[in-house]
Amino acid sequence: MLRFLMLAACLAATPAAAADACDVLTAKVIRVTGASLAGRTGSYAVFRAQDAERMSLDCRIPARITLASLDREPGRAYFTLVGLATRALTGADAEQAEVLALNLHQDSLLADAPRRGATGRALMLCDTGPRQDALARDLTVCRIVPAALSRRRHAG
Repeated sequence: MLRFLMLAACLAATPAAAADACDVLTAKVIRVTGASLAGRTGSYAVFRAQDAERMSLDCRIPARITLASLDREPGRAYFTLVGLATRALTGADAEQAEVLALNLHQDSLLADAPRRGATGRALMLCDTGPRQDALARDLTVCRIVPAALSRRRHAG
């Protein structure tokens, strides 16, 4: 019943309510990570962050954050930022998320393929390229999504 009520609330949300929720999440990402807003269009926000070439938030359900680095082996500060972004999005422990990102990155380097993992309420995918998508020039990319929402989406 609770899931039904949550789904009904999401479906009944107006575009203004969705924009307000994205404003709140954008502000939280800024507060937790220290990044600054570079631009916002609808449900999509782009940030300036010293430790990532690209940092973006997509507020559509499930909300997700993407962080990218031009380096195949970025410095520790990149992974710290991934941990903070994970905390902002999901509430997961930032240090555990940082360790997960480091491990997934190393596993991706060794396997030459993307690697997935989870910590707390967060799912993470880290990839060390090469890619053919919009992030093709970035050699390290980590994506974060709330675990509970993605499980529901796959279960239905």
